Amino acid sequence: MRLLHTMLRSGDLDRSIAFYTGILGMQLLRRKDYPEGKFTLAFVGYGDEANNSVIELTYNWGVDHYDLGNGFGHLAIEVDDVYAACAEIENKGGKILRPAGPMNAGTTIIAFVADPDGYQIELIGRKNNAG
Repeated sequence: MRLLHTMLRSGDLDRSIAFYTGILGMQLLRRKDYPEGKFTLAFVGYGDEANNSVIELTYNWGVDHYDLGNGFGHLAIEVDDVYAACAEIENKGGKILRPAGPMNAGTTIIAFVADPDGYQIELIGRKNNAG
């Protein structure tokens, strides 16, 4: 078994694709309209779906926003340098929710950013595997 994808609903699919590809550096892997169901799916990720977990962005035609509720937590992305990643994301117009720094009661460097629909994404510094 393996995790295939995580689905997030998008109020503006082009805006979401631009965020995940242009700001977070993912690739648009595929996109397909489903006229009978009145929705469009787009899959984005850091590698092909055969070997990587990806994000499925679902746009239900005519729905421009969602109430995120309080059940969903966040997605997590490992980065080499959280401080540098935050600076790059901010320079590209991304929204930093929590600046880079040590996690509460720990030493791991983290930050939080928001996608255009308000979903939170945690950036986690790569662990040093040398020691």
